[in-house]
Amino acid sequence: ENIAFFARLFGQERTERTYRIGELLDSTGLAAFADRPAKKLSGGMRQKLGLCCALIHDPELLILDEPTTGVDPLSRRQFWDLIQRLRTRRTGMSVVVATAYMEEAERFDWLVAMDGGRVLATGSPADLMRTTGTTALEPAFVALLPPARREGRLPFAPVSRRSGTGDPVVVAHDLARRFGSFVAVDRVNFTIERGEIFGFVGSNGCGKTTTMKMLTGLLPASAGNALVLGRPVAAGDTAARRRVGYMSQSFSLYSELTVRQNLELHARLFHLAPAHAAARIASLVAQFGLDSYLDHNSGNLPLGIRQRLSLAVAVVHEPEILILDEPTSGVDPLARDRFWALLIDLSRRQCVTIFVSTHFMNEAARCDRLALMDTGRVLATGTPAALIEARGAATLEDAFIGYLQRRSEGQPAPAAAMPKPRPPGPRVAARAPSSSFSSRRLLAFTIREALEALRDPIRLGFALLGSVFLMILFGAGISTDVDNLSFAALDRDRTPESRAYLEQLRGSSYFVEQAPATDYAELEARLMQGSLRLALELPPGFGRDVKRGIPTEVGAWIDGAMPFRGETIRGYMQGIHQKYLSELALSAAAPSTPAPAAIETRFRYNQSFESVNAMVPSTIALLLVLIPGILMALAIVREKELGSITNLYVTPATRLEFLIGKQLPYIALAMASFAAMYLVARFGFQVPLKGSLPTLALATLLYVATSTGYGMLVSAFTRTQIAALFGTAILTTVPGTQFSGMLTPVSSLVGGPWLMGHAFPMTYYLRVSVGCFTKGLGFADLAGSLLALAIFIPILLLLSLALLRTQDR
Repeated sequence: ENIAFFARLFGQERTERTYRIGELLDSTGLAAFADRPAKKLSGGMRQKLGLCCALIHDPELLILDEPTTGVDPLSRRQFWDLIQRLRTRRTGMSVVVATAYMEEAERFDWLVAMDGGRVLATGSPADLMRTTGTTALEPAFVALLPPARREGRLPFAPVSRRSGTGDPVVVAHDLARRFGSFVAVDRVNFTIERGEIFGFVGSNGCGKTTTMKMLTGLLPASAGNALVLGRPVAAGDTAARRRVGYMSQSFSLYSELTVRQNLELHARLFHLAPAHAAARIASLVAQFGLDSYLDHNSGNLPLGIRQRLSLAVAVVHEPEILILDEPTSGVDPLARDRFWALLIDLSRRQCVTIFVSTHFMNEAARCDRLALMDTGRVLATGTPAALIEARGAATLEDAFIGYLQRRSEGQPAPAAAMPKPRPPGPRVAARAPSSSFSSRRLLAFTIREALEALRDPIRLGFALLGSVFLMILFGAGISTDVDNLSFAALDRDRTPESRAYLEQLRGSSYFVEQAPATDYAELEARLMQGSLRLALELPPGFGRDVKRGIPTEVGAWIDGAMPFRGETIRGYMQGIHQKYLSELALSAAAPSTPAPAAIETRFRYNQSFESVNAMVPSTIALLLVLIPGILMALAIVREKELGSITNLYVTPATRLEFLIGKQLPYIALAMASFAAMYLVARFGFQVPLKGSLPTLALATLLYVATSTGYGMLVSAFTRTQIAALFGTAILTTVPGTQFSGMLTPVSSLVGGPWLMGHAFPMTYYLRVSVGCFTKGLGFADLAGSLLALAIFIPILLLLSLALLRTQDR
């Protein structure tokens, strides 16, 4: 699927695409893994997959940026053998490679040695070695560096361990870890002695990192046991954590903090006393050469300095054991030498036990002992010299590869992949991709985004079920109906007239009577507690004055903490009071002249006057702008964070194809969400649809295109998923609830709020949603709103195109 994605971006049709994918999978040995998710491939296989994607369109120039960083020696050798075969077959292809592995650079035709953004020298590997008077490329590169950069560098010389420090501090016995049916670590056994530098070398995905995580308590073991400093490893053993330092494979410090702040934070996490912490940090800064970087954000540091900082943080609490997972991956030779000088000092001078994994064989040769690992098992353990001698090899790399080959002996060889049949007729060279709009490239982005969404249950669940869940909560919990109001009376008259007055409230569906009050203090307390919304006081002599026609007063104390509800209660009370007076007049002995006319209030469209009939259509409008907008924004910003947006920059795809291609799956998901919410509204909340369903569906399609357009616009100028999430939520919910007519009519707004209301698409969709559900409106009645929604689509798309970068900065 990854290779097919790139093939579509380069405009290849199905027949040509199928042939090229089969050819590349066969030539790279990936044919047996064609249906495996890329995230489940080993490091070497991922690099081969990246190479297939880069070669799908027969490029004349292949640019490889450190393609084998973090890849094991065997996979590196296979990778470069593959590149050599490809060069033999495609003689016109040039290859430009950046690498930090000097043994790789020795096989290249021409080298450019760089440092600090400047070219130090150019020529063949033999030329550079001859110019510097060296016999290997790594010392030749170091000799080309400016004197200031080489200052203090000494050739590596092994330093013997202290005597009498051979007691074991790490013991693994039949240690195993399974993930479901997959066995990541299979009965591993080894012992690490105090003060020893113990190396872990193995193929990608062989279980090195998993083993290290079990020793630190980050992962529980499925079987076997491990002892660290004489104690079983336990995740909750905080005392053991104080004695172990861990440096993960990826940079795990806080990139927003400075070097000083990272060191101070970890000193506090390990409860170092302030005075001791300050002295310890000062010592580490001097020892690791961090003086000039103290106030720099750690995320902006060069890779070598970042690794030194990670090591300083790992040892800030003076641990007895240091576990380092590929600490120098991607680091230049000079920085690696300095890093290892620090490790040698920690081991030999401070007697720190160091457990380190690496893919650099010249680093592995510096360890006191090594464990060679493959497919979850330890193949051999011993000193570098002993391992080389046991295999009769010339180098440690040859010895390691020899152990791998010996392990594979006797196992059935995998069946060779059958070559893909060539399409009928002569093979057509790849066509030059069109620089104009291409529906095939747009479809490539749509297919890829749809596959990612369908395979992400959390994202899919939020898209389809999140809206329904929130609609149920909002529809059931948010209501503007004012009923079931609690009231109590302080009846100081207790006559038939006062009781008749109170019967007006007791017979109303809007009020619920509570126990009578005995005095003012009780009324005040119950109002303050919120147990009453209305308190009535009928004065002494109320009945006598009413019978005599003498004006009298009734006290109505209303809880006005919520103004809208308080105003509604006042309206209810005025109506009940007028009804009492009219009944009183009708019961009078003297006949009264009938009024010439009577006014009876009736409500159109929502005769039951239930807020659910308005809130449910409004909630649909709010959720269709919120969730699709957020999902769309995260989809684009996620590519920025992962770096996969580079595919937009290095392929013929245009920004328009990229944006629309990613937008279409979320429009489809939003329409599915609308269908689910419509069913809940009709059959869950019993809200009738009185208008045109096709008109509502068309408006919804236009509306979700604008709501995903809003997310697209937010993602164009945000760089992190957190910023995109909050930005989209704020820019949709605030205008949606305050200025679109959901709570306050847009016609009653003035100034800036009025402008915001008319510039937000929910204003127009709300008219359609409420109109179709409650007013029985159709296409002719809502054509203006539909046109307004349609106008938003190109405006948001053009703004997103203008703000989305065309390349990295």
